Amino acid sequence: MSARKDYITWDEYFMGVALLSGRRSKDPSTQVGACIVNSQNKIVGAGYNGLPIGCSDADFPWEKQGDFLNTKYPYVCHAELNAILNNIGMDLSGCRIYTALFPCNECSKAIIQSGIKEVIFLSDKYDGTDVSIASKKMLDTAGVAYRKVIVQRECIELSFNEKDV
Repeated sequence: MSARKDYITWDEYFMGVALLSGRRSKDPSTQVGACIVNSQNKIVGAGYNGLPIGCSDADFPWEKQGDFLNTKYPYVCHAELNAILNNIGMDLSGCRIYTALFPCNECSKAIIQSGIKEVIFLSDKYDGTDVSIASKKMLDTAGVAYRKVIVQRECIELSFNEKDV
């Protein structure tokens, strides 16, 4: 018997971890996840968009529109920031971050400051907006590479049925 040929690539694996992490988000409209990987392909951090520790999901708004203080925006930590803050306690210099959505300018600041050297993203749906332009300008200036993930498959199905193991 020969080895399987249809196994997932490293990019698919780590983007899959980012997407699965996003499923932890309580945000009813946007679930974003991120996964930080070192040069040995070891996961050293993961995160999703959500409220800071100690802030109950029930006590804060999840609205996208309206008065600023009555929306989610001043309260939610983005997936990339959470992955950086929740890392395993190591220097992130030279690491790469996989994220479902191209990072905003605020997350790009944290990515640059942490020493991460590459951003791999799935969606760039805000391309051309001021936030995206600012983000790319900072990443370019700081020498942080970024690229859209290239995948061989559209989806991966997970089963929690023990018969499938």
